[in-house]
Amino acid sequence: MKCLLVYAHPLKDSLCQEITRHIAQELETKNHHIILKDLYQQQFDPALSAGERASYYQSDFGPEGTAEDIAELKDAEYLVLVFPTWWFGLPAILKGWIDRVFAPGHAYHHAQDLKSITPGLVKLKKVRVVTTLGSPWWVDKFVLREPVKKSLKYGVVAACTKNCDFEMLSLYSSESLTPEKVNRFIGRVSKFL
Repeated sequence: MKCLLVYAHPLKDSLCQEITRHIAQELETKNHHIILKDLYQQQFDPALSAGERASYYQSDFGPEGTAEDIAELKDAEYLVLVFPTWWFGLPAILKGWIDRVFAPGHAYHHAQDLKSITPGLVKLKKVRVVTTLGSPWWVDKFVLREPVKKSLKYGVVAACTKNCDFEMLSLYSSESLTPEKVNRFIGRVSKFL
């Protein structure tokens, strides 16, 4: 499968970086064709410009510097996102990538009356999300009811694809992990992919 692996963490020696390296190796052993996007290394500009936003409801969306990113997303059969969850949300750079790359006329299409959308990512069949959180599991699951998972699964993926297999794996209390717990989680990631 053509796999787009998107990584969003500013530190080169982060746990997310270690997880991303492992995911890339695992995907290669499963013979996936991988495009790795390190949004910080790429210095991706997350700010949706006025021109881009103004073209959302025009007949042709005007990407400003994201045409390659959009083409990679449209061509992907498998999308993997790796990032830390900060304040129970996406890092700004990843949120901006979604805002600018999951674009109208590409990731989805507006109905003429603008009251509904039709999925545009017809090749995308599988999405895996791997994230780290400093908080314990029960805060995410019971207090906040998994806001990141809900927004990605229902607000982004379900709107832009049909019959897509979506799964998310979270590593909780990530700021106080032992090497053994990290290794166990990485083992879970291998099975999860």
